[in-house]
Amino acid sequence: MSKLNKDILYLIFEEVHDKKTLFSCLLVNKTWCDMIIRNLWRDPWRFLKNRKDELLLLNIIISYLSVESKNYLKSQGINIFTKSCDKPLYNYITFCKHLNLNAIGMILVKTIKCEPKISIILNEIFNLFINGKTKFTHLYIPKNFDCQLNLIPGVENCLSEIEFLSCDTTINDKSLTGLMTICKSIKELELFMGLSDNNFGFARLIKQQKNLFKIRFLPSKVYPIYYPCDDQFYDLIENSLIKHADTIEYLKTPRHFNTKIISSFINLKILVMNNHYMNWKFLWDQNLSFPNLEILNVSRFPINILVNIIKHARNLIELSIEKIYTIIDNKKIIQAIYQNCPRLKYLKMLIYNINILEFKNILINCQDLNELYVVATEYLWEDLFKILAEFSPTNLYKFKFALMIVMLESLVKFFKLWQGRRPMILEFFTNSSDIKKVMKKYKSKGIVKEYNYEFNSKKDDFWISFR
Repeated sequence: MSKLNKDILYLIFEEVHDKKTLFSCLLVNKTWCDMIIRNLWRDPWRFLKNRKDELLLLNIIISYLSVESKNYLKSQGINIFTKSCDKPLYNYITFCKHLNLNAIGMILVKTIKCEPKISIILNEIFNLFINGKTKFTHLYIPKNFDCQLNLIPGVENCLSEIEFLSCDTTINDKSLTGLMTICKSIKELELFMGLSDNNFGFARLIKQQKNLFKIRFLPSKVYPIYYPCDDQFYDLIENSLIKHADTIEYLKTPRHFNTKIISSFINLKILVMNNHYMNWKFLWDQNLSFPNLEILNVSRFPINILVNIIKHARNLIELSIEKIYTIIDNKKIIQAIYQNCPRLKYLKMLIYNINILEFKNILINCQDLNELYVVATEYLWEDLFKILAEFSPTNLYKFKFALMIVMLESLVKFFKLWQGRRPMILEFFTNSSDIKKVMKKYKSKGIVKEYNYEFNSKKDDFWISFR
């Protein structure tokens, strides 16, 4: 029974991602403490919120360096060691499953200004983690990584089970050769694409994987949004994915894919396409469809292709449309949604005043709708709030409004009409002290559960915390 309880607790803690909640469980008893410590140190980088967190983590890692390693660093003029402390109760390093060299490198850059010294320290820390015992599942490689992994003693035992790889496509041949030699079971691949000097060997890395199901192509962080694409490299990478056509379920890309290739992804469930390239061209067949699609997030997408995909995606549960379409096209999208997406739970889109009555049909037909993110270019709050209060399905209680100036009188009416429904979670931007007072008032009445008026259009963190 004790073993069963541990197994159940482990599964529960695996689903907890809030640091405060996990910390509160540390002092329950030793069994809980053991499991929480393992959970926290599986990916310690995910909890880094500020400089204090970064330095604390760096100091803990450095404390595990051997005497020989510390003496070597001192001989190189590097002295970043804190005062000696008692030996930790746990060997935290052995619990790590995520080896994030990106995060370590960025912390060192902030701590030490001398680039050669950063490289020396990073190498010692890398050797600390590659100890022949710790088995990693996630590996994050920095842009300037210069190491042939397969030549390091004990590395195969540590990295042969890597399932997730995040890497810049401009790393050199030596580093890529090391990755290809060791990492052959990658399931999730995250590639940061450069403007030029991309390593064409990544096509071979992709082909040799056994069960690749998630791939994210991202613009390199050092480049601005909207820039020329390295078409030759991108085309080569696309073709390397044909081998994985049956297994790919998730695709994020900053430009269009070849129709023949993307149409072969018969089990695609998540498609994120936010075009960042200036020389983009859409050559997709307008009849292209993904019958198993569950999540669609697009911007700068041709209307006919978008509508067709929505019409054939009857399993769609999340839809996010960034582009501002014409009134007529906006109506086509709304119609495609309420006629074909009964399972929809999350919707983000622009709504025009003139299409409000058409939008009402989404509320009527999509009874599973739970979260609504409305982007507006007009002052439509009066009609929109009335429609939402009268026709929102029972499950819908999370609202986010962008590009809207919410008027106090309309908001009060909305709250009064909402009375008797599930308390809402509301997010929009306002500087009005009167509106803030009203929000507080209706929260105390139980009509509003939580609210946020420091709106961030790029993040849904406020919502996610209530999922």
